[in-house]
Amino acid sequence: MPELPEVETTRQGISPHVLNKRVKSIVVRQTQLRWPINPTLPELLTDQRLKTLDRRGKYLLFGFVRGTLLVHLGMSGSLRIAQTNEVPRKHDHVDILFGDHCLRYHDPRRFGAMVWVEGDPYQHSLLNKLGPEPLSDGFDGLYMFQRSRKRSKDIKNFIMDSHIVVGVGNIYANEALFHAGIRPTKAAGKISAKQYDGLAKEIKRVLQNSIKQGGTTLRDFVGGDGKPGYFAQTLFVYGRQGEDCKHCGHSLKEIRQAQRTTVYCTRCQR
Repeated sequence: MPELPEVETTRQGISPHVLNKRVKSIVVRQTQLRWPINPTLPELLTDQRLKTLDRRGKYLLFGFVRGTLLVHLGMSGSLRIAQTNEVPRKHDHVDILFGDHCLRYHDPRRFGAMVWVEGDPYQHSLLNKLGPEPLSDGFDGLYMFQRSRKRSKDIKNFIMDSHIVVGVGNIYANEALFHAGIRPTKAAGKISAKQYDGLAKEIKRVLQNSIKQGGTTLRDFVGGDGKPGYFAQTLFVYGRQGEDCKHCGHSLKEIRQAQRTTVYCTRCQR
């Protein structure tokens, strides 16, 4: 699933090709995504100039004068720049045409979404209850320490809760907890303020490094330029169950938490 770094990589990759450009037309080949695409979307966007392209959590916000198009990539979605005469592939569901090139939405599983919003998009029900951005000044160790008091929820699922902080997906939660030396099964309320300071720094560092390297290529993710990310080549724990810890040499352990794979080092993480 594309996570925050993959979505941010996509935003950065497509921005130069679409910002301040006027939509010539829209081709919708498949309307049934997670929610049906608004049937009037071509009418709403045609001849409209894209004014802004922002990200909130794992949502991309395409800002037009008439409103905002919220795009979520779901489990397997991607956005890339294509030539308008390029033959669409299977699962290329939507084209937003900007002259001789288009923004092409591809989604084999169709768990993604394109939602048209009029008014303040940040007050929409999909966004208005999200926690702070992990790379913002509003997210730090003190914030997590205060939110975690008397919480018995394990720390891994605590930092993956989008009401606490957005965009810390499974891969990055595994990696950040390893580098912070915190066992993923430990109760969030039992972690000290000092440990949270270290964890916040590691979450920021891991996410920033992944963005710099174009995201993590797992299964079929590619960035906005159609190229894969390379952060997977630097993973310390995720996907390495049974292999030796890169720090201590001990065999990494795999467990399941909330139906997700967790890999950690029983020696390095306490």
